[in-house]
Parts: sequence; structure tokens; C-alpha cells
Amino acid sequence: MSDFHEVRFPLDVSLHGSGGPERRTEIVTLGSNREARNARWAHSRRRYEAGYGVKSLTQLAQVIEFFEERRGRLYGFRWRDRADHASCTPGATISPIDQVIGAGDGTRATFQLVKTYGGAFSAYTRAIAKPVAGSVRVAVDGVEKTALQMSVDTTTGLVTFAPGQIPAAGAVVTAGFHFDVPVRFDTDFLEIDIQAFEAGVIPKIPVIEIAL
Repeated sequence: MSDFHEVRFPLDVSLHGSGGPERRTEIVTLGSNREARNARWAHSRRRYEAGYGVKSLTQLAQVIEFFEERRGRLYGFRWRDRADHASCTPGATISPIDQVIGAGDGTRATFQLVKTYGGAFSAYTRAIAKPVAGSVRVAVDGVEKTALQMSVDTTTGLVTFAPGQIPAAGAVVTAGFHFDVPVRFDTDFLEIDIQAFEAGVIPKIPVIEIAL
């Protein structure tokens, strides 16, 4: 059995959760009071607190059931990040030219979905491994491709062009998509106090992004 389950955490809970990207930076203060900074991680890692999204006993029961089926930290799953789940800007509609995912060379048939952040100083490119089925749109030099011309693996984020449809050398390959974040629970213990919950205490349900 795979250590990742292709199932999404209850959407009505995750959309009211909290969290975001985390970086690990090492900072050394020199004798001159200047700083030397070094990035310990090449990629960011997202952390979330699902407890903020649990508003009812029914939702709490759903989370407990989901937690038990994942065996705590054992199996990964999909998480919808309300603040960052699309190739386009918030409120916009995805298009097949949202993100550049590569350039053709006449032989390369497979491209990884990515999302690029920034660009003026030091753009960061993030691999997207869990696109939402049916949401991915792909174009080559601005011309959108059909499902007969290419396929998308929603478990890896790989786009594969069919024979005869491989992008020519220098052709720009772009894509638009919705996506989930691959995560796992960051605890093997859910401490549930029903009286405290009914009194408004938020249960702690930490979730952390995993690399695939």
C-alpha cells in the first residue's frame, strides 16, 4: 500500500484552518553587527492548524474518522490551502497560460507542473505534485491542447504529450490548474475534550506538508 492516500481532508474544515509557508534561515551576527544569512532549506514547507476550522461536533467526528483512517502520521493526504490553491491570482479564472512549465526541445514529452512566485529579484519555482483532476489546462506557444493531445497525472503533476504532439524546440509550454498540498498529520495523538470544545476551546490538529 502507498504511504499516500489520494483523498482530500474535509474541505469545510481546511478552508477555515490557518497556516502557510515556512522557511529555515540561519543567521549569524558578525562582530561588526552585520548579518550573514544562509538558507537551510531550498524549498519552503507549509504548516497548517486544522483545529481552527472545526466548528461543530459533526466536523470534529469527521476529523477523528479521517485521522484514524490515516493512522495518525502514517499516511499522507491532500489539503486545500485556501490562500494558495490555483495557478492564477486569487479571484481570477485559471487559463492555460498562467504558468510557464518548460520549453520544448523537439524530443521532450513530459513536463512537471510548477508555480513560480515573484520574478523581479529572485523568483521561486515550486513543483506542483497534486493538481485537481479536471482543472489542468495546457498550452504550447499560447495554443491550448486537448485531452487527446496530452494527459495529466494528478498523482504526480506530470504532463505528458501524445506522440506527434511533442512541443517543438523553443516552444513555450504553459499551464493553468487548481491544486492541493500533499500533507500528513503532525501528531499521533488527538487530545479531544468535548466540554472544552463546547466552551469554545479550539482542538489542536497540526498538519504539515510532505515532499513526494
